[in-house]
Amino acid sequence: MTTKELLLNAVAQPAQDAGDRITVVGVGAVGMACAFSILSQGYSSDVVLIDVMKDKLKGELMDLQHGSLFMRNPRINASTDYTATAGSKICIVTAGARQLDGETRLDLVQRNTDIMKHIIPPLVKHSPNTILLIVSNPCDILCYVAWKLSGLPQNRIIGSGTNLDTSRFRFLIASKLGIAPTSVHAWIIGEHGDSSVPVWSGINVAGVRLRDLNPDLGTEHDKENWKELHEKVVSSAYEVIKCKGYTNWAIGLSVSALVHTLLNNVNRVHAVSTCVKGLHGIEDDVFLSLPAVLGENGIISIVSQKLTDTEEAALQKAAKVMSEEQQKLKLPK
Repeated sequence: MTTKELLLNAVAQPAQDAGDRITVVGVGAVGMACAFSILSQGYSSDVVLIDVMKDKLKGELMDLQHGSLFMRNPRINASTDYTATAGSKICIVTAGARQLDGETRLDLVQRNTDIMKHIIPPLVKHSPNTILLIVSNPCDILCYVAWKLSGLPQNRIIGSGTNLDTSRFRFLIASKLGIAPTSVHAWIIGEHGDSSVPVWSGINVAGVRLRDLNPDLGTEHDKENWKELHEKVVSSAYEVIKCKGYTNWAIGLSVSALVHTLLNNVNRVHAVSTCVKGLHGIEDDVFLSLPAVLGENGIISIVSQKLTDTEEAALQKAAKVMSEEQQKLKLPK
């Protein structure tokens, strides 16, 4: 008998159910930040890493496995074969060309669309009931691409969207007010990118709307120059990329928060990218971020925000840009 057989008296075969399996496609800086955040916070006990770079994949797998003792004894697997992802509750897609210094997210469109053609079909083949969480940039258009390639219902296609932009916004507002970010209620909607829309009309602390205190909040006439906070939100990713070459920790934490909400059916509201056709006067099949209620089946409902004419016009303008970019894409028929 082997040492294992002498030590352990087996009474049943271990269950093969995937349970709370999460797949992360792409083991670059963003993918590993997502995996590390999910594992270190105990949001999933079964994480699968997928990539085409065998050595990098093996190294990241070993590095995480060696820390299993300090987590919750999770199962961590890695493979270049998508069969390892079978039964995943959520598939997080971070693979793609990296945004370069000075390059906009929209510049990445076709390069990353071509990569998605090799990722989305096998994911859905092995996990037909999965939720696709798209993190690769530009995530709004790539949500549309994932929807077209996967055949999944729209509620199970979610982009990380402006969940991170909203976090940056609340952090900056909180810093200016001298309070904690969790005490600030503010939203960035629309594109995860240069044309994102700050909802100045809805910012509040303890139910007190900042626009009731400062009617010019966020406008050109605002003597306190609050609008610079949104400018910082837009430029922050570019600044981080300029300083360290990429962004990863904040988006990893943002994605792990989404995973926690989805797996635990929390019904928490997040700003995520979803199909906005029929909302706020938008008539095209485009994906943009709006506050959405998330649960175990993906997007449950979308919050009907009361936007100002200026905010709604900005959202419609972003939708038009998305639609025009989508028409240029080369997708399988």
